[in-house]
Amino acid sequence: MDQPLKYLIMKKLLTPFRLLALATILALSSCQSEDPEISGQEITEVKTSVNDLRKEITPVNQIIPEMVQTQINDSKANLEQYLKNDLQIEGISVIGKLSTARGLEITQDLISQKNSFIATGNILDPATVKVGSIINLNPAEELSAAQTELKNLVGREITMDTHVMEISWNHKGEKFSTLCFYNDSGIIWDNVLGGLVMISQRGNVEESPAAQAKVSSKWYKQWWTANWLWGSKRGEIGYKITIYYTGSSVSNVDVSDWGSISLGKAKSESKVTKKTGAYGQCRYALGLCTPTGSLSFNSNNFSVSFSGLGSNIVSNGTKSLYP
Repeated sequence: MDQPLKYLIMKKLLTPFRLLALATILALSSCQSEDPEISGQEITEVKTSVNDLRKEITPVNQIIPEMVQTQINDSKANLEQYLKNDLQIEGISVIGKLSTARGLEITQDLISQKNSFIATGNILDPATVKVGSIINLNPAEELSAAQTELKNLVGREITMDTHVMEISWNHKGEKFSTLCFYNDSGIIWDNVLGGLVMISQRGNVEESPAAQAKVSSKWYKQWWTANWLWGSKRGEIGYKITIYYTGSSVSNVDVSDWGSISLGKAKSESKVTKKTGAYGQCRYALGLCTPTGSLSFNSNNFSVSFSGLGSNIVSNGTKSLYP
């Protein structure tokens, strides 16, 4: 057979096979792109339940430690006083003691799942209080950060041999439950009990005694205290300015600041803005929040700001002190 003619016939025969091979490759590629592990699409959150946790729990005496019971009772009283009937504890059920690594893993899932309930706000200011599922209370772009912070509590605060009970809640007719972790010393964490705080917005003020003829310094201190829902101190932010003077003329100024909170975050900054003359002056930037929120300090405008989900208080300002 003539070589050009033979080549033309072979080319026509191979073309359908090439098309078939190409179609097969495209089909396989399409199937692979639908695999979430390959495409990078978000994997659906695998839900666990309290029943899964019960399988990893060692049963314990149903009697709650006296300290924990007192904290529950005081929390109930404070909720009733400040939130009336909007949020109530309806029941408590002891589950047992965390005794396996798998139990800790399940605990991480249960307190941080998108549909897990959480509360945030200052009960002394009821308008700030929010109760609902994590996904409904948290901005979408900050959801992952809030979940990560909750997970980080496990292993750091919630450890092996920690006791667990389930608390039943009623929020304006909506019923839900949370897991409360505790030991003989008291409550460690609960998404509602730990998510809410008690903070006086006015803060506290203390001043040096009235000036006397021989006194050449004067100070002013202001601070804000965050309490647990049962009333004991949880954290504090504050600043103190001191002026040194002769007669009516200031010769020097000192300022200090502080911030700390249990199971949360705190920031404090201060600086002297007027050191001599008729008065002394400072700027302060203070903030604290529960673990699911974030605080940031902006040095350009010398201020602390809060973002995310969490109970918080932020105070930025200027203080002048005269002889």
